[in-house]
Amino acid sequence: MKEWTREARYRKVEDATVEELEMLKETVQNSQYRQTYHIQPSTGLLNDPNGLIYFNGEYHISHQWFPLGAVHGLKYWDQYKSTDLVHYSHDTTILKPDTQHDSHGVYSGSAFEFEGSLYYMYTGNHRTDTWERKSAQVVAKVNEAGQVEKLLPPAIPEPPVGYTQHFRDPKVFMRDGKLYALIGAQRINETGCAVLYEADRPEGPWSFKGEIKTSLTDFGYMWECPDYFQLNGKDILVFSPQGIEADGDRYNNIYQSGYIMGELNFETLEMTHGEFKELDNGFDFYAPQTFTDEANRRVMIGWMGLPDTDYPTDSEGWAHCLTVPRTLMIEDGKLKQKPHMHLRKLRGHRETALGYANKFLKQMHPYEGERYELIVEILDNDASAMEFHLRSNKNESIVIRYETNSQTIILDRTESGQLPTPVESMTRCAQLDTPLRQLRIFVDTSSIEVFCNEGERVLTSRIFPKSKANKIKVATDSGQVYLKMTKYDIEEGQQDE
Repeated sequence: MKEWTREARYRKVEDATVEELEMLKETVQNSQYRQTYHIQPSTGLLNDPNGLIYFNGEYHISHQWFPLGAVHGLKYWDQYKSTDLVHYSHDTTILKPDTQHDSHGVYSGSAFEFEGSLYYMYTGNHRTDTWERKSAQVVAKVNEAGQVEKLLPPAIPEPPVGYTQHFRDPKVFMRDGKLYALIGAQRINETGCAVLYEADRPEGPWSFKGEIKTSLTDFGYMWECPDYFQLNGKDILVFSPQGIEADGDRYNNIYQSGYIMGELNFETLEMTHGEFKELDNGFDFYAPQTFTDEANRRVMIGWMGLPDTDYPTDSEGWAHCLTVPRTLMIEDGKLKQKPHMHLRKLRGHRETALGYANKFLKQMHPYEGERYELIVEILDNDASAMEFHLRSNKNESIVIRYETNSQTIILDRTESGQLPTPVESMTRCAQLDTPLRQLRIFVDTSSIEVFCNEGERVLTSRIFPKSKANKIKVATDSGQVYLKMTKYDIEEGQQDE
């Protein structure tokens, strides 16, 4: 793995030569692991989704981006636009580290509309000569010519008293005619939380309203990428805590992303809520952000990756992608994630079959492929456990296993090909609230997203199999299961570079 000096990590893309950038882009384009229908970087490293908004008939989807390699270096915001959340065109690099306040990175933030104009608020990261971190929250406005103008000085120039410089990722929303900015923070005792600011206008002044008071007073050392929204009358606080110890099948990734649901009093900032629940039970999901679509549905997109982890494409000069968009809804008092309905536009050739599976692992003819949507309906189940082997050949498979008695779904990537490192365990598990009756699975060149029981649980992972690992196989431990399987091919690329 390439060793990156501090100087190389904080080098501006504007300082790279045309030849250097073309060579890097050619290497990336030749990667066997390039995705087909997920947003991914043209070069370098993608991480947090940023600035997600439906504005003037278009979706604006940005992401954190270090262009010069697969490492967390000097961050920009790169942007894609879409009219349907399926077909994307690369727009422009909308925010660059070009002021003292963001000299060492344009960190995460959000988009919002105010009086018909589009605004952003983001964290500017600056390092002093002694490498001391300085965090400021900067507002930017898109002018009539479509250019992004930073409104300086920063709207929130420094953290309030009682908090460290780990103070970032503002999510701006409007409520009762006021603007609010929810910010991830670290207290001086090195515990994580989220705080709230308010303003009448984007340019401020922004006043510190206080800390969101939850029962999670000692829950990790930092809360990243907070988000707030209401759904079916419930207040939902999403955040990505760092420093949570694994607990059985929970919290097994290096960092987590999840939510609490209840009621938030905006006068006292006290939130009564249930337990913290992970949003995704797979290997690779972090820093999600939500927005509303053209029909006012609440939609979430996450980073399909994790910090402090090496991935097989790092050596090729690129890493990571975004998840497919997921519609959030509350059913039976529980938050569920369903693939956004527009994803049906991806569907190509369709194959459907009914059949029994038993203890002999067999290929489901004529099913095979590297990029597809697969819907599995379990019509009758007398099996103690069943397994679906996807992207499979003689030596490789990503395995989805369901154990009937415990209603446990397991994603096993032990034999799935090359693996990210370091990652604890080769499996991720989730217990379903009801018996498994349906799986809806999105497979791309190097990823899998598994939606169980119409979004009751989701497991998301990057996978790096050989290109000819394309079979679909089914087996049980004992007994048999009667299945209906419907597969849609997804062939054409959905990005215009």
